[in-house]
Amino acid sequence: MSAAAAGPVTQYSISDYAKFALAGAIGCGTTHSAMVPIDVVKTRIQLEPTIYNKGMVSSFKKIVGEEGAGALLTGFGPTLLGYSLQGSFKFGGYEVFKKLFIDLLGYDTAVNYKNSVYMGSAAIAEFFADIALCPLEATRIRLVSQPSFANGLVGGFSRILKEEGVGSFYNGFTPILFKQIPYNISKFLVFERAAETYFGMAGPKDQLSSASVTGINLGAGLTAGLAAAIVSQPADTLLSKVNKAKKAPGQSTLGLLAQLAKQLGFVGSFAGLPTRLIMVGTLTSLQFGIYGTLKKSLGCAPTVEIAGSGH
Repeated sequence: MSAAAAGPVTQYSISDYAKFALAGAIGCGTTHSAMVPIDVVKTRIQLEPTIYNKGMVSSFKKIVGEEGAGALLTGFGPTLLGYSLQGSFKFGGYEVFKKLFIDLLGYDTAVNYKNSVYMGSAAIAEFFADIALCPLEATRIRLVSQPSFANGLVGGFSRILKEEGVGSFYNGFTPILFKQIPYNISKFLVFERAAETYFGMAGPKDQLSSASVTGINLGAGLTAGLAAAIVSQPADTLLSKVNKAKKAPGQSTLGLLAQLAKQLGFVGSFAGLPTRLIMVGTLTSLQFGIYGTLKKSLGCAPTVEIAGSGH
């Protein structure tokens, strides 16, 4: 399919990119915040599998019984702020880099290498998103793993900064990249291809109702979320461990990661996967549903779509 046949590639203004970022921030911030209770349980299972060893429902009951229902909202503040920032970079950045790749390659070439465009755009966007997310994710994990550490976002962030320095916030940067970049590549690549397939079965997007478009976005998002959860699960478990573990004198972050990975083993690295499949599948579906709806509500220019089979 040629560029001419596809029509001119949409040109974006700074305002359009700001709207993409805002829609992404709202989509990620609200969905991750809503999932905090599940994330608390998932993190506990990953960190203390011998204590929380009877599944998600039993772990919920154990936490509520021993610490009260409020414990399930531990880390809400850093989750809301961290994932709002991440979402703005993730979704806004993805639109920026996808458009940039299409402009650099030319539309015809982009069609032939559409999967590479999706993967490259997602990876670069996620790298910058993780720089913003990492300090807040480190704070969240510390609050969840050590409930008495501090009272909320400001207290936890301030204590880590004062006692351990800025570098401590980025102890988990390497594993967060290992987790989030494959996750984001899977998320956007599978979403783009799933949406293409589902819209191909349902009919042209511009001939469908808003409810149908939202439903397809939700379905493609669910497909993408399940794939992304499986791909990134080992690094997610490692991230939970590294933010709780202390490095030995002179030990590098990579050395600590290798030590923890060896201790976990293959089976251990997938601890908490059923819980995470529920969480990530649901929130990814909702993120794409919210993102698509907000883009329309905010009056964003149409997203650049790459037609054709590609590879």
